[in-house]
Amino acid sequence: MTHSAFLIGVTIFAEQFPSFLFSFAGGVAADRYNRYRIIGIMQIASIIQAVLLAVLVLTGHMIIWMILVLSVILGIINAFDVPARQSLIHEVVADQADLPNAVALTTAMASLAQMLGPALSGIVLSTFGAAVCFLINAASFGGVMLSLILMKLPPPKPKKTERRIINEFKEGFVYLKQAHVIRLTIFLLALVSLFVLPYNTVLPVFAKVIFKGDASTFGYINSFIGAGAVAGTIFLASRKTGSNLKQILFVCTIMLGIGLICFGLVKNFPLAMFFAVLAGFGSIAQFTISNIIVQSQSEPHMRGRVISILLMAIFGMAPLGSVITGAVSEHIGAPITVIAQGIIAIILALVFIKFLTGRTLSSQKSDILSDETEEEIIEAR
Repeated sequence: MTHSAFLIGVTIFAEQFPSFLFSFAGGVAADRYNRYRIIGIMQIASIIQAVLLAVLVLTGHMIIWMILVLSVILGIINAFDVPARQSLIHEVVADQADLPNAVALTTAMASLAQMLGPALSGIVLSTFGAAVCFLINAASFGGVMLSLILMKLPPPKPKKTERRIINEFKEGFVYLKQAHVIRLTIFLLALVSLFVLPYNTVLPVFAKVIFKGDASTFGYINSFIGAGAVAGTIFLASRKTGSNLKQILFVCTIMLGIGLICFGLVKNFPLAMFFAVLAGFGSIAQFTISNIIVQSQSEPHMRGRVISILLMAIFGMAPLGSVITGAVSEHIGAPITVIAQGIIAIILALVFIKFLTGRTLSSQKSDILSDETEEEIIEAR
């Protein structure tokens, strides 16, 4: 509507920054109340938001401030939905040893949607228009509601709610100060979310200006990034137990940087898509590995709040980064902006190299356990 990369950044900011503001309340709610019920309420709210957006387009009343308001509403919905959904994984995984793989597979499903969704939406957008895209989006939440209905969960345990919400949230930050690995993981994710991951802000510019394409071209770019993300999550889900997640995060951050630098330099579309896959592989690892580390090392009664702080690192930094990326790209161009983001990714990996290449206590315990098991097998033979 506006042909402005800056306003694309503002729209992303309007969606994600409210998630930053309300994530603490969402985290406390996930620890206090029935997570299953929270998710159900948020899905209904998501349907209403998507239908309203479709009605705006169908009636021709598309006004920038209305789109921004609906983006804010979506951000508030996500602030309560995501902490509850992520915490619910622990209740549906019978063996907690399978938790890292469950988290990775959950992200793989989202990545698969990221791969297929933009490609399909690009075709639907160019053929039927934006209103149909939003209506399909609204209908998709019916599938989520059906999944919730089919889930068989143990009865929720009653939780004490006498304490004030703000005190419970402060308790989360106090806990974070004591958890060295979780704290540094979230800090690194916040920096990557601010300076690197908002590269998606300028992807429409690449599709339209650099590659001389249309909505379908934009869909293809997102799909190749999604393909890399799917490959990354499959790799993470199939990794061996006891592997050092921080070292994998280091390698993936370097991959992300290299992918973005080459994507910004290459003008050949098929070759650029190869580097888009590489960037997608490195991108998905940022949140997935951070999420696994946070969920596997946090105490059960603090998990919802710690996840909310993790989400704040994303939803607080990413929208600011989107505005910055959009503004900078209008002055120096989209390619140079993406190249700079790739360089920053490599710099961050090198700054955190001591932390990322070190061994965590849990990894050391897994190694010791593996050694003992191997000795028992040898003795048995």
